[in-house]
Amino acid sequence: MTEKRKVIVDDEEFEVELEKKGTSWQVKIRNREFLIKVKGERKKNSKENKRKKKIKIGNGTVSSSIPGKIISLNVSIGDKVKQGDVLAILEAMKMQNEIVAPIKGIIKQINCDSGDSIIANAPLIIIEGKK
Repeated sequence: MTEKRKVIVDDEEFEVELEKKGTSWQVKIRNREFLIKVKGERKKNSKENKRKKKIKIGNGTVSSSIPGKIISLNVSIGDKVKQGDVLAILEAMKMQNEIVAPIKGIIKQINCDSGDSIIANAPLIIIEGKK
């Protein structure tokens, strides 16, 4: 499966296509292709594993690791949510990202609204956890 990414090098933006080919990566930049082999030990670094590591019962502060604009707020104070429920949609770098509940609980505080521009790691929503 080919992935498209935007990379900035020395203030110049490039669109890069990446495709895993066995133990190597095929990289396409500006119609030029390269085969890249990474030497050394590789650590598994999936998004799912990162998400699981960050979740702690009782930790209901929801934030975004990237700045962007809230384009949709799907909850209100007092709403009951389950872990994984989509609380808001954040637009960053022309991509829509779901902001999900890290725990099951009740929405206690909302510090943003649709249309707001947010900074990275700002507390957006507070959830009071339930066991």
